[in-house]
Amino acid sequence: MSKLYIGNLSWNTTDETLRDAFGQYGSVTDSIVMRDRETGRSRGFGFVTFSSEDEANAAISGLNEADLDGRRIRVNVATGRGGGGGGGGGW
Repeated sequence: MSKLYIGNLSWNTTDETLRDAFGQYGSVTDSIVMRDRETGRSRGFGFVTFSSEDEANAAISGLNEADLDGRRIRVNVATGRGGGGGGGGGW
């Protein structure tokens, strides 16, 4: 499985619209827009998991810098968070 970090999402993008947009590149096993715990509002990023690395790479090529819900999104391979501190793009 291969997990992608999706940045610069519109506040209107949902788990379902993320799945629909990325589904054209392969089998999406999971999609989630990260939300603020208190307000429920989108935090502007999310993750999509594909069943294969080839599908994930195709999605990066096809959707990085593409328009989704009026915003130019960034698509990268998600990296693990590791033991310390914060940092963007992790999970």
